Amino acid sequence: MERDEGRAVHRDVRGDVRAQIREFLSTRRARITPEQAGLPVYGGDRRRVPGLRRSEVATLAGISPEYLTKLERGNATGVSESVIEGLASALQLDDAERAHLEDLLRTAGSSRPPRRRPARQRVRPTIQRILDTMSGAPALVLNGRLDILAANGLGAALYAPMYTGAARPANTARFVFLDPHATEFFRDYDRAANDTVALLRAEAGRDPYDRDLSDLIGQLSTRSDDFRRRWAAHNVRIHTSGVKLLHHPIVGDLDLPFESVPLPADPTQSLLIYTPEPRSPTLDALHLLASWAASSDNTASSASPRASDRGMPSPDGD
Repeated sequence: MERDEGRAVHRDVRGDVRAQIREFLSTRRARITPEQAGLPVYGGDRRRVPGLRRSEVATLAGISPEYLTKLERGNATGVSESVIEGLASALQLDDAERAHLEDLLRTAGSSRPPRRRPARQRVRPTIQRILDTMSGAPALVLNGRLDILAANGLGAALYAPMYTGAARPANTARFVFLDPHATEFFRDYDRAANDTVALLRAEAGRDPYDRDLSDLIGQLSTRSDDFRRRWAAHNVRIHTSGVKLLHHPIVGDLDLPFESVPLPADPTQSLLIYTPEPRSPTLDALHLLASWAASSDNTASSASPRASDRGMPSPDGD
């Protein structure tokens, strides 16, 4: 019975992924003009769709239009590296987009459901100790669904607005799209919302069998028109570095450069570290936030994402 249910889930996931391949390739075609692709354009050329035609993409990729049509229908069995390389070049895909296309093609081309262990949803004790020693910079551990699994004291104080709801673990995507305070917390809300959706879209391609991720996407799609609109764009990205522009309710505006580092032993988790510029207003604000967190009753002890504080499995276990 379990094997039959697994096969049914596999068929459903493959069907959804095939639709995603079609939509992803279509949205990538639509954003590239013939001029951008280096193709000639004639005065009488009237286009019924934006961007490149399927035949033009096929020519640029070095494949036949018929084969591209098969790919867009999700027939991805035995797709070669040269075909992927040709499509990536023709559609001008960046590293995140190419990886996403490869993930989708791999799932659509697989005839068997994967045998996968559930992703670890707790941090290892050594990682928690590393967090706790980083007292001068906010640091957190997130998984691919953007759940906050752990943080140091300053990280918890920085993200305290995300812990006002009852759901645990706190999730940045739910905060961005379902909490009205998100538009105040993120000074560049549009960018934060786009990045959040792009990260979830990439994770859905990497692990389409993650039921918790599917449930999260379903919840956001049901409750947020804004999320549905951005999700339909099929944009993906890799979250490695940048600058977050935040407005904290206690200390005001913060310009926070960050680095996101995957944890090799737990590949679904990443260590997110904010590194303020020396002698900057942001560094002064973080010192103030640390003092507030240490002295206030509404501090990291009440808003902390540490597992033991929120009914999650203890990080002291293995």
